[in-house]
Formats: sequence, structure tokens, C-alpha cells
Amino acid sequence: MTAAPSSGVLRAAVLQMTAGPEISANMDAVADLLRQARDQGAAFATLPENVARMVQGRERVLAGAYEEEAHPALGRFRDLAVETGLWLMTGTLACLTKDGRAANRCFVIDPSGQVLARYDKLHMFDVELANGERYRESATFRPGDTARVVDTPWGGLGLTVCYDVRFPQLYRALAKAGARIITVPSAFTVPTGRAHWHVLLRARAIETGCWVLAPAQVGTHDGGRQTYGHALIISPWGEVVADAGGEASGVLVADLDLSKVDEARSMVPSLLHDRAFQGP
Repeated sequence: MTAAPSSGVLRAAVLQMTAGPEISANMDAVADLLRQARDQGAAFATLPENVARMVQGRERVLAGAYEEEAHPALGRFRDLAVETGLWLMTGTLACLTKDGRAANRCFVIDPSGQVLARYDKLHMFDVELANGERYRESATFRPGDTARVVDTPWGGLGLTVCYDVRFPQLYRALAKAGARIITVPSAFTVPTGRAHWHVLLRARAIETGCWVLAPAQVGTHDGGRQTYGHALIISPWGEVVADAGGEASGVLVADLDLSKVDEARSMVPSLLHDRAFQGP
């Protein structure tokens, strides 16, 4: 990895949307949002989890999944990167794997349309909520096994997805590997979002001294599933710089002062203070 810049400003966009079951309609909506981000001067745009298709049930998810090289949304993203001149973190697409499941996979694409990196969501959301909602992602998705930091003109970009946000050791590892910005594309449920979304993301920013960009799904989707929204941009000091709210699709744009990363880490240099200990 090349040396990360200690200063400079990145104008970044975080997108919020309400994806439905049809890839073509969702990607048309994505194209409109990316053009808005470009028109607002963004150089880097981030999109939410399940960006191209939100459906309920294992059979329906897998019926609309593709092998990576054949995924129509990935080809569209590559074209949109070229059209807009944006760096993209695509949010996640369902990409078929050899074991009959899919990977919940995000991509980083540069303005020439080249796929620079991919990341498969590590942690599976296998829970039963107090309101009766049940999720078992591991039945549909094969978890990843590799953390990723991608070299960009603005320094290291750490990749995570949604439920990963509850595992701080991943974020610390990304920061130690050179991440200065971390993305968290998500489709958070409403009950857990109300309780935990803001505080978890602020904590990950504070612990790592990174800028955190969290694009999100919002509203009511196929089968009545509801997502929390509140796409966020959070500073390395844990300040919420921008919040998209919980109602509608849209684009958040903010200037990320990269010197704030070094400033936060020098004020509280906890990344340098690990100590070995014996377990309980």
C-alpha cells in the first residue's frame, strides 16, 4: 500500500435509497443518485447493502443472484463510474458461490471502470428480534473470511458491511492496516437501528480515528420489511457530520478533512497502546 496522505480534503457522497425487487429499476435509481453526487462535486460515492435487489426469503434471494462476472448490476456500476468520473464503493450484490449460497459482496471501482477490490461480508445476521422478526443470513449467504483495506488517492479505505459494525476487532484491524476511511453499507432493521445505529457507528469512528461513511437502505421493501435509514457521515472524533434521516432516498455530501484522522489519533493514541493479556 502506498503512503496515506496526512492532509487534503475528499468530497464524499453517502447514498440512501429504498431498493425493491427489480434490478433494472433499482439501478436506474442508483444512476440518478450518482449523477446528483457528481453534480455536487463528489469524488467518491458509497451505496447501501443490497443495493440492486431487496427481497425476502432464501429462495427469492438466490433466484436473483448471479455469478460475479455475469452480474448485470456490476456491469452497470462499471459504466456509471466511467460516466460520472466517480470512485465507487458499490454497496453489496448477491454473487453466487460454489456451495449453493451467495456472497454478500461489495466492490470498489475506480473512474476508469476497473474493479480494484471486493469484500464479502464477514459476519452473518442470525437473530430473532423482540418484535418477532427472524433473520438467518447464514442460510443464504456464505460469510467471507478476509478483511480488506484498499489503496485510494485519499489513503486506505477499509471495507465492512452492516452487521460487521458489532465487531470492533475488525475495525481496529482495518485501522492498523492503514485504513483512514471505513465504509459500512447497511440495511439495518428499524428496532435495532433506533437502539444502536448511531452509537455503534460513532464508537467505531472514535476507536479507530477514521472517517466512517454509512450508506443505508430506508423505508418499506418487498414483503413488508422495513429499514431504518439515517445514512451517516461521521468524523474521526465521533461527530455526526451529516444524517440523511429516516424517511426518503437522497444524497449526503461532505468534505472529509483527512488531517482530522491524524489529529484524532494523536489526541488519543489508543491504536498504539495494545497490551497482551491472559484471557478470563
